[in-house]
Amino acid sequence: MSDAHSDHSDQQVPVPDGEPGSAHPHVPHHVVVIPPEVSMVSLLGPRDELLRTMERQFPRVQIHVRGNEFRITGPSADIALVERLVDELLAVIEAGQPLNRDAVERSIQMLREQTKERPADVLTMNIVSNRGRTIRPKTLGQKRYVDAIDENTIVFGIGPAGTGKTYLAMAKAVAALQAKRVTRIILTRPAVEAGERLGFLPGTLNDKIDPYLRPLYDALHDMVDPESIPRLMVAGTIEVAPLAYMRGRTLNDAFIILDEAQNTSPEQMKMFLTRLGFGSTMVVTGDVTQVDLPGGTLSGLRVVRDILEGLDDVHFAELTAHDVVRHRLVGAIVDAYGRWDAARPREDRARHERRSDRPRG
Repeated sequence: MSDAHSDHSDQQVPVPDGEPGSAHPHVPHHVVVIPPEVSMVSLLGPRDELLRTMERQFPRVQIHVRGNEFRITGPSADIALVERLVDELLAVIEAGQPLNRDAVERSIQMLREQTKERPADVLTMNIVSNRGRTIRPKTLGQKRYVDAIDENTIVFGIGPAGTGKTYLAMAKAVAALQAKRVTRIILTRPAVEAGERLGFLPGTLNDKIDPYLRPLYDALHDMVDPESIPRLMVAGTIEVAPLAYMRGRTLNDAFIILDEAQNTSPEQMKMFLTRLGFGSTMVVTGDVTQVDLPGGTLSGLRVVRDILEGLDDVHFAELTAHDVVRHRLVGAIVDAYGRWDAARPREDRARHERRSDRPRG
């Protein structure tokens, strides 16, 4: 690994005139030498965008780049973090992955939280590749979720929109199929969402079901050659179906994903989980804050943890706004709605829900 060479001392030493920190001659000053085989553009970003990101994240530190040297001035603790950050970014580059602002910010967050996992290990973990695109976790929470899928037979991925809980589960399913660890993939969703009932929607049964399953098809197209999907579905290697179609079956040697599980009843959740057969893996995903069931119906995802907590080979992975990997505003929006919802008086919330459940004329 092409680690940077660091030339520094923790002692406060005078800094020569004209060098960074000369206005404060006893501020720690470190030099990090980047290996000559590393392109500085790959490390600093176009127009020094990634360097600017580092400077924004470490306002008490001055970072000056000369040739292949980082000259860092500031508090010793911050300098140590910047040095570790540079080492992690070099490891990501060495793994052949391009850097971007998001990767730098997430690496800094992990270093500050002093996680046992290295940022480079999180950002370079490959799940599946297709048409030159590699799908990998982008946050520590996502990596732990993916690791849990490897280590457990049943995993619940619970978190807000944009945290990758379904997308990463599908990538793991495709990887398992390609490695011949399973013989088929089964993707399912409950077919009642947003207060709509299938019987009142126009068209054939397939027409009615398709909108609920479309997001699963969309994700599949990112991971499997689109031309092969119809053939795999005809052969039964990939099945996309409403949850009701799972009843009465035993699913062996399969990777099974239940999406939007917050819209199952406790009875439906039990029905689904007991479809598990030999050689199979199950991943259940959902967001307990987005329940679209008719008023008074209990969500199966909300109660299943109380029922199964502590069982061997069952894992509950919690993803948060920190794991949102859509547009950077999505994480802020999710947090803002969470604060607003928490601040509302309980009776206010109940009154709003009762009003929402009234039939509209």
